[in-house]
Amino acid sequence: MFAKSYGATTMGVDGILIDVEIDAGYGMPAFDIVGLPDTAVRESKERVRTAIKNSGLKLQQEKITVNLAPADIRKDSPGLDLPIAVGLLAAHSLFPLSKIEGCLFAAELSLEGECRPVRGVLPMAITAKEKGFHAMFVAPGNANEALLVQGIKVFVVPTLAALVAFLRGETELAPAAPGERPQCPATWTDDFADVQGQFAAKRALEIAAAGGHNVLMVGVPGSGKTMLARRMNSILPAMTSEEALEVTKIYSIAGLLPHDGGLVTERPFRAPHHTTSMTAMIGGGSIPRPGEVTLAHHGVLFLDELPEFGKSTLEVLRQPLEDREILVSRVHASLRFPSSFMLIAAMNPCPCGYAGDESGGHPCECSPSEIKRYTRKISGPLLDRIDIHIRVPRVEYKELASREKAEPSAAIRARVEAAREIQHERLKTYGIFSNAQMNHAMIQQLCPLEPAAQALLQAAFEKMHLSARSYDRIIKVARTIADLAGGGAIGPREIAEAIKLRNDVGLSLE
Repeated sequence: MFAKSYGATTMGVDGILIDVEIDAGYGMPAFDIVGLPDTAVRESKERVRTAIKNSGLKLQQEKITVNLAPADIRKDSPGLDLPIAVGLLAAHSLFPLSKIEGCLFAAELSLEGECRPVRGVLPMAITAKEKGFHAMFVAPGNANEALLVQGIKVFVVPTLAALVAFLRGETELAPAAPGERPQCPATWTDDFADVQGQFAAKRALEIAAAGGHNVLMVGVPGSGKTMLARRMNSILPAMTSEEALEVTKIYSIAGLLPHDGGLVTERPFRAPHHTTSMTAMIGGGSIPRPGEVTLAHHGVLFLDELPEFGKSTLEVLRQPLEDREILVSRVHASLRFPSSFMLIAAMNPCPCGYAGDESGGHPCECSPSEIKRYTRKISGPLLDRIDIHIRVPRVEYKELASREKAEPSAAIRARVEAAREIQHERLKTYGIFSNAQMNHAMIQQLCPLEPAAQALLQAAFEKMHLSARSYDRIIKVARTIADLAGGGAIGPREIAEAIKLRNDVGLSLE
């Protein structure tokens, strides 16, 4: 007896359909799964067999072979439990094969036959729709996630027994409908109104948010670097529906979706500890999974205490910062993970943290060689990919003691959104959404400089020995500054501010 059902797994950030072929016939009783299954899938034979028994169903003692095709892709999802069980029951003629044609099944089975949610259901549903499937059966915990895809019926099955009863025509099962969620405006407990002083740093972060630029903040301990970074999301524009779907797919695969499994609407903010490994940062594993750079896609990656990260961990950031994607190669596959994020990094100016702050009552105790060794943990190529370098000074007492509230995030965000709208109109034909994503050809075409601005940039380029990448990034930051002012031409004022933001931390890092 032969039957075929359909399941799915994930590969990178996409779903992969799996043909689950079942053959049950004469021979020594056995249950074999072939087709490059990993440990979780190989163990599914015990879960499936016990779940079928505890669901009140009986199977003959036969030789059972399960083939998961295509055989050259490693399968690692326990969500293949349900299609294996369905195919096995169909092979024993418990219901007609026509009942499961065009249907995708994705759920883990408990030993009692309950259906448990699995990660990656959203990309599976997207792929199922693209391949022409008309229905998808999932566990209750994955319903909202699957319902994000229009054009495919979603059936919620709490148990294997309930599914079998439906397929045999004994009960009715209506397609799930998305529940109503209240549309609440995003609120942040962290607001720039709470940041006293630091006007230059807040101006730099506003420019960064408006153009999607990377930022390095250097300052003494307690000057507010982390406080500033954690408020970046409060001034970033809302994600588009396409961006939200991309982020939700990534978080679905990583198993990080909220409890209701709905669409992720807030931009990610990832702040990994400095002990984070290179693999955790960039992604990987025997079956590659998203790393921090991918989890921060369309959001912010905040690296506090930057020189404390391992050198190899920092160096792998160079490709995603430039290409906005990362290629992870393994024996079984080479996968591309999206990684279009804003890097916000913070560090002290020296090991003790007080270099350049002798007037603050904490004289620096580090020797020049110690300072050089500390700052050189950040390589020149990595530093060159960070658009804005700013110094965050100590906050004065009168600023801290002031009762006057600083400008709130809502006001800054309004300017950022206006600048992004200008960029959207300029860049929509190129398929990008911010100035930071422009390449050299786009800069040549879209960012003409006034003669005085060109002369100023030439003088800075020759005096500071800037690289070609620095030249492009200064112009991109200047373009953003002009957009914040209404989208006019790039003049010497914009270029001068962009140059200052490029070299505000001093020469010790260059």
